[in-house]
Amino acid sequence: MKTNDIVDKTYYWIDQTAKEQTLKLARGISRRSFLSRLGAMLAGAATLPLLPVARSFAQDSIEEIGDDQTCEYWRYCALGGALCTCCGGTTTSCPPGAETSPITWVGTCRNPVDDRSYLISYNDCCGKSMCQRCRCHNTERDRPVYYTPNASQILWCFGTEARTYHCTVAVVLGEASGGA
Repeated sequence: MKTNDIVDKTYYWIDQTAKEQTLKLARGISRRSFLSRLGAMLAGAATLPLLPVARSFAQDSIEEIGDDQTCEYWRYCALGGALCTCCGGTTTSCPPGAETSPITWVGTCRNPVDDRSYLISYNDCCGKSMCQRCRCHNTERDRPVYYTPNASQILWCFGTEARTYHCTVAVVLGEASGGA
């Protein structure tokens, strides 16, 4: 069998499969229903940039002052744990060998430079032994444990390979709406 024959048969199979699936879709759904679903999908895709995860890149344009290795640094207003800046990481990334937990708690902190409030995502870095340097326990705008999305006293190393806590990062998600 020649290469051209294989290519031709592959194209034929793709065409036939596409035709069958299109006919199956046409039999099972009306044009109006299809267009409404397509419109909903496009509208949903257009809202993705509005999600907090997509806004995390906003921190590049924020002017900041202060020592990010002290508990008084503005981003740490609701941080409970060890600062990753003292443990080999940065304010936004875990040190080598530690894994960022996908589970987070949030706080709203006021930046003294522009006097605006920002939504801060606190992520625990997991997988290494606990860092004993620069321990903080800030509770500004923190919530009791029964309101877990804002509780800094809970170990957030779920969804990682190892559940050993190491330190915490503070990522600016974007400006908080309505002030703090």
